[in-house]
Amino acid sequence: MLNRRHALALLAGSAAACRAPSGSEEPDVVIVGAGSAGIASAQTLIDAGRTVLVLEAMGRVGGRAFTESQTFGAPFDVGCAWLHKSDDNPYTDYARTQGFTLQPHEYDLERVYFGNQPGNAAQVNAAEHEIAEAIMDAPSDVAASTVADIDTPVEEAAGDYLGALDMAVDLDELSTFDYANADDLEPNLLCAEGFGSIVRRRAGGLPIRTGTPVRGVRYDGPGAIVQTDDGEIRTRAVIVTASTGVLAADVIRFTPELPADTRQAIDDIPMGMLAKIPLQIPRSVLGLDPFTDLMLARDGKNDLYFLCHPFGYDLMIGFVGGDLGWEISRAGREAAVDYAKQGLVEIFGSDAANQVTKGALTPWASNPWTRGAYAAARPGRYSARATLAQPIANKVFFAGEALAGGLIQTCGGAFRSGQATARAVHTALG
Repeated sequence: MLNRRHALALLAGSAAACRAPSGSEEPDVVIVGAGSAGIASAQTLIDAGRTVLVLEAMGRVGGRAFTESQTFGAPFDVGCAWLHKSDDNPYTDYARTQGFTLQPHEYDLERVYFGNQPGNAAQVNAAEHEIAEAIMDAPSDVAASTVADIDTPVEEAAGDYLGALDMAVDLDELSTFDYANADDLEPNLLCAEGFGSIVRRRAGGLPIRTGTPVRGVRYDGPGAIVQTDDGEIRTRAVIVTASTGVLAADVIRFTPELPADTRQAIDDIPMGMLAKIPLQIPRSVLGLDPFTDLMLARDGKNDLYFLCHPFGYDLMIGFVGGDLGWEISRAGREAAVDYAKQGLVEIFGSDAANQVTKGALTPWASNPWTRGAYAAARPGRYSARATLAQPIANKVFFAGEALAGGLIQTCGGAFRSGQATARAVHTALG
């Protein structure tokens, strides 16, 4: 596995998130979260003849799949952007039939800079391949840093590209088994209208109640009771698609408490961080072709990756991940934009920063309903994913990108997880 990883169309894709009636309604299944897994769970159960209600804490659908077009006057995927493993992705055919514009785009670096000195991108790509092979050949589940040879600046850049900028954790926090059991995600596609807009449209017509955080789940009696600020909802089963970051923060109270092994599994699959720092800059300024993959390799795991001018938009989308991603997110938008602008200065000279007209920082670290980008198992704890996938009392089920098998950390994987969990719930209900 070498590398894994227009306004009218957006309006047409707006999902009419239905506000479900309150009172005595008792759906067969309540689904917590209207992200990719929740959408898939709801549709699968409805197709099977079950009644469902999806409760979403945020004021919109899509979860970590969210396209925003107001800030830069062009679609920008705040969250997931690539349709990974597009030849077996549940969104690919749907997007094509719905008229979305898809563009193949892989991850091989095309330009690398070590400070202001051009480097050899082919060498970094080759080093990444060697590190990946070493990780996948590891006989036990350990930290990837213990099996990867990182002795040169090229190897350090390759390790950061593979770890922090892909898996959202540095190599010392990356489980070798987590990486080895992840699918090769090629071929990859990008969407001109934004992946989030595809997910949003797919939620259209589903019984979704937005702006409704779930505060608690009781499952100690017949069926279950889901507690919200608007009251309680009785149901036969609950599918929880909240991130492991939200679960670890005990935002949702479970009564009785979740079993010890389930709580330990949640702790063993913490959220990693991949933050985006989009910069608006005219595409003519730096002379970069659309879709160029560019990396600024810095000492001390301070690397910065840019996806340059996707679809010809006046955007340089910077990425920082792992520990640096958390640090930059804590520093805030202004510091993050300055960090990315300084990266342009290092490569292209002092005038580059003056050409940037606007910048932003994605909010996944500070968003209380995500608390991270996507989940990465701790070294030695890869098996926690299977543990978390086990239902509790045949009433509480979990789904999402953390439980997506080979497609962990992906929107398509979350969808597949939601489908599988919904089928399990349907069977359990008899």
